[in-house]
Amino acid sequence: MSTAPPRPRRRKSPEQRSDEIHAAASDLAREQGLAALTLRAVAARAGVAPGLVSHYATSMEELVARTFSALVGAELVEVEAEVREASDAAARLARMIAAVLRNDHDDITLVWVDAWSLGRSLPALSVAIEEQMDAWQACITQIVTDGRDAGAFRFDDAAAVSWQILAMIDGISAHALTRGTDATLFAARLAQACETLVGATPGAISDRLDGEAAAPQS
Repeated sequence: MSTAPPRPRRRKSPEQRSDEIHAAASDLAREQGLAALTLRAVAARAGVAPGLVSHYATSMEELVARTFSALVGAELVEVEAEVREASDAAARLARMIAAVLRNDHDDITLVWVDAWSLGRSLPALSVAIEEQMDAWQACITQIVTDGRDAGAFRFDDAAAVSWQILAMIDGISAHALTRGTDATLFAARLAQACETLVGATPGAISDRLDGEAAAPQS
């Protein structure tokens, strides 16, 4: 009885291998944070030998930084897409607050928390953190500046206001994750604090939270 000849094994291209390794690193970071990205852990998740990870990643520091940038950059793109659907600056701030405090962003919050700690000893990650924080600050600056131009907000320093809003978002998200509480419970207080910072009419942002939280997700 004849048997079929074995099928030749198809070698994966360098691009495919690289994509698999970076996808494995991203999945692992989402589940366990950046601190979980070790050579052996990434190799095991990708189903390859540790030496292959070393071949396709310049260093583990570079892989950690690249994974961080990819994950948090994608989150910002997602949030910006949701924010653009809102009708005015107050609604956009409400939409942003509702979006970033949702529970489905906890995995990215974990990535941020790990990054702030690891970045002290990983220069490449430190640079990536600064780049991503600048991108978030620019997003918020655009929103509050649009509101001021429309006459809905009154403040002097857009950069300072946006940095403070970003710091409050980060603080609430990190504390909620660490304590195991629901970050959305603090959305109203955050919105009210934003109203004070941007010089908006009381309720201009906080009163629109419910509608923005119920907005279709991208």
